[in-house]
Amino acid sequence: MANKVVCPKVFHDLRRFARCLNTAPVVPPMNFTGNYGSTVTTPTLQPTVQILADPEKKVINFDDVKELFTGVSTLKLIRSSLTLQMASIESMVDLGVWVMNSKFMHMPIFKLVILGFVKSTFYEHFCAGKDLIEVRKTVSKLSSVGLKGMLDYGVEHATENESCDQSMKVFLQTAELAKSLPSSSVSFVVVKITAICTPKLLKRMSDLLRWEQKDPSLNLPWKQKTLPLFAKSSPFYHTLKRPEPLTVDEERDLQLAHDRLEKICKKCLELDVELLIDAEDTAIQPAIDYFAYSAAIKYHKDDYPLIFGTIQAYLKDSKERMIIAKKAAEKIGVPMGFKLVRGAYMSSENELASSLGFKSPIHDSIQQTHNCYNSCAEFMLDEIANGSGAVVLATHNIESGKLAASKAIDLGIRKDGKKLQFAQLYGMAEGLSFGLRNAGFQVSKYLPFGPVEQVMPYLIRRAEENRGLLSTSAFDRQLMRKELIRRFDVATS
Repeated sequence: MANKVVCPKVFHDLRRFARCLNTAPVVPPMNFTGNYGSTVTTPTLQPTVQILADPEKKVINFDDVKELFTGVSTLKLIRSSLTLQMASIESMVDLGVWVMNSKFMHMPIFKLVILGFVKSTFYEHFCAGKDLIEVRKTVSKLSSVGLKGMLDYGVEHATENESCDQSMKVFLQTAELAKSLPSSSVSFVVVKITAICTPKLLKRMSDLLRWEQKDPSLNLPWKQKTLPLFAKSSPFYHTLKRPEPLTVDEERDLQLAHDRLEKICKKCLELDVELLIDAEDTAIQPAIDYFAYSAAIKYHKDDYPLIFGTIQAYLKDSKERMIIAKKAAEKIGVPMGFKLVRGAYMSSENELASSLGFKSPIHDSIQQTHNCYNSCAEFMLDEIANGSGAVVLATHNIESGKLAASKAIDLGIRKDGKKLQFAQLYGMAEGLSFGLRNAGFQVSKYLPFGPVEQVMPYLIRRAEENRGLLSTSAFDRQLMRKELIRRFDVATS
């Protein structure tokens, strides 16, 4: 048993260690209506009261920590607690970002030491490995505890066609790996369009697509059939003047990007592996949606989506855009899938809008984002109950998870994962992942992978943009603390 292989010395200081896990900032209460940037503290984070699908049925049970963390070793719990504790300290995030962007990283010895530390702590906690061989092992471990993997090659922001081609090859290899693993262990191959098409070209395309929305007479000869990309509430401040048409070289590069995505889609269709396209910031998101929707129209599995786009609920126009795209897809007989997230570019979005003299495209309060996320989830669950579409509810928010699980049960949506599944980042929200798993739902963990040095820009961006997410891991650490103390009591009784 896991509770008998840890030496007594570890358990000797366990109670004192576990108490320290509560020192980080805690998650803002669900009724918080202030600005995102404000600081909210509460005395002690208590386990959330369970929401009931009916008076006799519990949806998610966080009380039984033994059942929650079954299959997770004591050493894994301790390492996870320590890593989450470090990641929740903003000054440590600031220091880490500064170091990784400093001139010290050009010094071989210093760079080796820093990358070694990162690999043995944050990288191993939040990433699935440096290559597909290590990813296979990570997926196997997840599968052993009843979770699936979403395989994400963590390289983005390509600069030229050669790197785009290399990324495409890895995506194809990832699809092959997914097919070679048991079907119960992998849910999606994740593709970042910025890895197969340069952000510079995506920005040019987005500007032209925005201008076409304002002036339908604008001719875009390169544009393929797609779904609606904008809503009445969508921001257009990124494109303040009529853009120049794509050059001959840009059109050639765009066709190459289309060809790369088509190869990936055809491979996934051949292997029967679902494909998920990630979202980015609003400056380039219209082009990403264009790629996702045009591919979804061409490639799907009868009445089930092959390709899932991503909706970021912290954007004010997110629900309207999702409904318009979903209804348009339904009208032409195309099954459309979405991954629903809250969003990860809050700082950069606010800064860009402010610098141009416009209001932020992001909701004014965190409660508005919670409301939007839950409303989007409710819409998709109703659509699924009526036999149309599919959704991945990617959330670390316990309340959103319980509300969606309760509604899914009320609507009689099957828990086999065909139409509905939940997802969390690897190394985050373990309590919610295991709680949903125990409730019978399919749950996936988002698994970024790639060489440490290559994935570092991805990790740095996520650390900078997700400070609130990292600091709200207190509930997870509290659950781990309870289980560690329970195991300590069992080992010493």
